[in-house]
Amino acid sequence: LKSNQMLENESKFMRKAKENPFVPVGMAGFFAIVGYRLWKLKSRGDTKMSVHLIHMRVAAQGFVVGAMTVGVIYTMYRDFFAKPRLEQNPTQSK
Repeated sequence: LKSNQMLENESKFMRKAKENPFVPVGMAGFFAIVGYRLWKLKSRGDTKMSVHLIHMRVAAQGFVVGAMTVGVIYTMYRDFFAKPRLEQNPTQSK
């Protein structure tokens, strides 16, 4: 039962990733930034822990927001500029 649900969730994720490819990019960037900043935690010098964690959060959120913005712009381009070009020539399909 759990295996079937895992496969269903995995296929749902892959379908969503194909619809909007910037979601996995944003997630990967988020985890990469958090992992890197946690690794650099031991060599932060005299920077307070809270300041280091805030910088990590801001960098990770900034990457995700940037990926979402690029994804929205890409989707708008695809829906409003690429598709209308194909629909402008209805006489060719007759």
